[in-house]
Amino acid sequence: MTFAALQPLADRAALFSALRQDSLATALEDLGDNRWDADMAAGTLTFTSNADPSRQLVTRAHLVATIAPGPRSLLWAWAHPQGDPAGVAAQLRDYGREHGIAELSETELPFPADAAGDADWITAAAHTVGAVAVELTGRAPYYLAPVGGGTYAVFLLDAPLPPLTVAAAAIALPRILSTVALPDARTSVWDAARLAGWNLTWTDESFSGATVADSTGTATFRFDEQARITNIESSLHPQV
Repeated sequence: MTFAALQPLADRAALFSALRQDSLATALEDLGDNRWDADMAAGTLTFTSNADPSRQLVTRAHLVATIAPGPRSLLWAWAHPQGDPAGVAAQLRDYGREHGIAELSETELPFPADAAGDADWITAAAHTVGAVAVELTGRAPYYLAPVGGGTYAVFLLDAPLPPLTVAAAAIALPRILSTVALPDARTSVWDAARLAGWNLTWTDESFSGATVADSTGTATFRFDEQARITNIESSLHPQV
């Protein structure tokens, strides 16, 4: 556990976030070995192939927060010297104020007293913050950028990635679900449909299944009594 008050929001977006992170990973794999460069003035994060510098993935980058081991704290971008006080991160601050979540509305968030604060803990905390930002802004994917001294910057990216369709998700899900833990898979499926713009219908009044659909096909998720996914049945349309 990293920041307990933020975890429910991150959990809700867990499936959608994982699907969008997978899309980013696929795009970066296509570049091969690559490096990233941030231009804070231009608001971009650029990934460049080391083998062929002409091959790049240029994204619009929105700083969300930095997480640093020195002060053992998270600093939200709207209060960061290189952040935008009216930028994307301000949406998290405003949500925190509206819903009484101090961890979102306070300028700086200290690590919990029992937090290890080591590299693994900071990386996990950065993933939590990234997923929270996805949930509250609808933007994805996010990127965790090591900026020196064990500090990570969390960015939301407007990247030139294919839209998340039901067909694309159905193909990726078997691989993703083998590695991603979904504390409440039923809610995560509902939230993925909301964020991706899919239609969702429950299969019955006990919410034991949900069917998501868009122009590329349908996928029906089956859940057990603990809201875990037990099966996915898909019917995909031929793509021209």
